[in-house]
Amino acid sequence: MANAQNTESVAELKERFSGVQTAVLTEYRGLTVRQLSDLRKQLKGAAAEYKVVKNRLARIAIKGSPLDGLGNHLTGPTGVAYTKKDPVPVAKALQAFLRNNPALTIKVGIVEGKVLEPAALKSLADLPSKDALRAQLVGAVQGPMGKIVTLLTAVQGELVRVLEARSKQGAAE
Repeated sequence: MANAQNTESVAELKERFSGVQTAVLTEYRGLTVRQLSDLRKQLKGAAAEYKVVKNRLARIAIKGSPLDGLGNHLTGPTGVAYTKKDPVPVAKALQAFLRNNPALTIKVGIVEGKVLEPAALKSLADLPSKDALRAQLVGAVQGPMGKIVTLLTAVQGELVRVLEARSKQGAAE
């Protein structure tokens, strides 16, 4: 019976983790059920999920997947925050939760195939989201282009005014 349950649990974890680009392992020792529920709510707002896992089953589920680098860190009471979307909101949500709940410990994370230590994940939380970075890039490109358009139209406008003044001067003579 237990073997069938384990097989089912591994299949469920594989399904949950398929396509995941970002996962963060945490140790939740010392957190209450209410605090874990709050963490899940915050992560849901960041398009992520949080799952408490059995280490042995999680190791089997991630073997051969992009999350395989987390296998060595699956020790102790482990929870996994994971998303298929932008990693920055997940890192921000975890850091915000940590400010009020220092009992949560970030072990390690994996972002787009790279294993990141807790300090690197904290740095990731300080970055703007991908959408904000794209907006900054568009603004940086759009600003000089707008100035060029203004400059080019100003030259044409000045040329028109000079020609008008010249034609008025020629008509007055």
